[in-house]
Amino acid sequence: MFILFFGTRPGKTHTRTLGGVRCTYCGQTQSLEASITPQYFHLFWLPLFTVSSFRMITCSHCKRSYTRGEFTEEMQEALR
Repeated sequence: MFILFFGTRPGKTHTRTLGGVRCTYCGQTQSLEASITPQYFHLFWLPLFTVSSFRMITCSHCKRSYTRGEFTEEMQEALR
């Protein structure tokens, strides 16, 4: 008998500041931080490949959070 452990799990979250991008809620610049968390397929708890990634942008001034569907063109350009 052989047991196979597989599934998906989140990877390490990477955070970076989006310089020159304005928050659409409070209007502050230099206050947006992007958090990107990859989702990996794993076999025996070893990540094999990336399945998807979760992206969120948060304003450190007003604490407003934006999910992928709410990103402006300016935010998407800064993430590239």
